[in-house]
Amino acid sequence: MRRIALLTAAVTLALGSVCASAQDSKLPDIGSSAAELLTPAKQRQYGAMMLAQLRHYDYLLEDPLIDSWLDTLGTRLAANSDKPTQPFTFFMLRERQINAFATLGGYIGVNSGLVLTAEREDEVAAVISHEVAHVTQQHVLRGVERAQRDQLPILLAMLGAIVAAQSAGSNSTDDATMAAITSGLGLMQQRQINYTRSNESEADRIGIQTLSRSHYDPTAMADFFARMQVVSRSNAANWYGETPDYLMTHPVTTTRIGEAKERAEQIAGKNSLTAVTATPNATRVERIPKAPFTLPDNASGTDNPLLPSGLKLLDQSLTSGSTGVFEFARERLRVLSAVSPREAVREYERLGGDSDARRYGMALARMRSNQSGAAVPVLNELLQKHPGQVWLSLALAEAEAQTGKTAAADARFEALLRQTPNNRAIALGYAKVLTDRNTPAGGQRAQAVLRPLFGQGGDDPLLQQLFARACEIAGDSIRAGEAYAEAAYLRGRPEQALVQLNTLKRNPDLDYYARARIEARIAAITPTVLELKRQGVRDEDLKRR
Repeated sequence: MRRIALLTAAVTLALGSVCASAQDSKLPDIGSSAAELLTPAKQRQYGAMMLAQLRHYDYLLEDPLIDSWLDTLGTRLAANSDKPTQPFTFFMLRERQINAFATLGGYIGVNSGLVLTAEREDEVAAVISHEVAHVTQQHVLRGVERAQRDQLPILLAMLGAIVAAQSAGSNSTDDATMAAITSGLGLMQQRQINYTRSNESEADRIGIQTLSRSHYDPTAMADFFARMQVVSRSNAANWYGETPDYLMTHPVTTTRIGEAKERAEQIAGKNSLTAVTATPNATRVERIPKAPFTLPDNASGTDNPLLPSGLKLLDQSLTSGSTGVFEFARERLRVLSAVSPREAVREYERLGGDSDARRYGMALARMRSNQSGAAVPVLNELLQKHPGQVWLSLALAEAEAQTGKTAAADARFEALLRQTPNNRAIALGYAKVLTDRNTPAGGQRAQAVLRPLFGQGGDDPLLQQLFARACEIAGDSIRAGEAYAEAAYLRGRPEQALVQLNTLKRNPDLDYYARARIEARIAAITPTVLELKRQGVRDEDLKRR
């Protein structure tokens, strides 16, 4: 308890120092100097370091299918924002508190609890579009500018909290301490924004416009705010438990809900036509929504001379709006964010319901509880009802592998890869099944499946970890060592990565090219490790040696 108290005090002091001057500030006039103090590259660097620390303390919920859904949703909103060229990174947190936050470099985090609370995807999109607006309108950057004027950069405040925890004798296995650290980090990133009324109003206004341009329902923001207001009132009467973090940083008022509804109605008016029908006895005025753009029937086939032969386009791929998988994503999150697989099963037993999404969620919960035999028939039935649904196909392939139906599982994975080559979720899922067999043949096939993903970027810890394991069981110890080190670096353990690379560098079997790669990576990581040491931050595991 003493360690937690010290840590909490350190985080509180850091937060107070960062945010004190921000509370009474108003939006600056045109010509803010914030971008001159922190270049876009430096903003991305700070955002990436924050993400690595959250990952290091196991605060992220990293799942290829969830990541794909969230990135598709977020990227669509970002592309329709006021600054479509602004880079964004969207990530999911396993915490079930209702919250979302934006930080430097366009990094936007969403709690699992927010998705579980939403009744439709439009509401999740509304919250994310609000956070996107905080970034595009430079609310985050202006908060950091004020912090820098006080000579206390956000990054150093974050590192200071970690140092305090280490000096107090904490370790990463202490659940309470980890919770304090990660909660402090998330709160620190959120509160660096100057959440004045003008900032919130501007983010609402811009966010609703982004929603509409992305073909989401602009009234969803008011709907979600209204639900949060009900939660807030229930909390005031001690009926609902703790107040959601989102309400602490995004206060909801009747005025704010009314403004959101009014803006949505104004946008709806612009997106519709007024039809007036007059008769001798009466006049009828109707609002007719403008029809969205759709392809002609033959445009998606091979008859269109402007399209390459054999190319087929689906109408939904050229329009915005719902991703079509929200219900499945929400139930997958329910399973993955549960305290334990068995608790997830019990939660579904309490919830009841027989929707296809709920049945999918229960099947996942059973798979994670080593009851894959019971999941296979359910998933088979769902897949017959929704042919070609990737989430169901992947779940069934994994369940078949777990029940010993190796040939059927491999055939299903291979078919999925042929249909959508280089799909991250499919490739990672197949590689996991292959490496679990712990055979050289499985390792070699996993290597082949994973290699194309590196063309999309190697800053993926799940990819690096799986590739390392595949290389290890395939007998390629050098590549395995490099990938394990990279996974450690991406998970917020740069000092551990450096130690692993320096050890690998002494391997007598290194060829010229491998040595060059390792030396280049050592040179890139060393400055980060030196800066952390200068701030007094050491890797917990290495420090105990």
